[in-house]
Amino acid sequence: MVKGKGDNLTRSPRVIKSSVDFSTYIQLVEKKAYELYEKKGRQQGHDLDDWLEAQRLVETELCFK
Repeated sequence: MVKGKGDNLTRSPRVIKSSVDFSTYIQLVEKKAYELYEKKGRQQGHDLDDWLEAQRLVETELCFK
């Protein structure tokens, strides 16, 4: 089975070429997810969406540093 582009395995923080350790990575994602939550007016029920979007944004930022 070949994993595709939108696959969670291809977005794993272990794949990122960065000097950021896992603990720091999680802190960055938490901060970004909270920023997204606040930006949406603190709407309840979108925590998973905010977390996944935060992961995507943080990973993109780390890849381009």
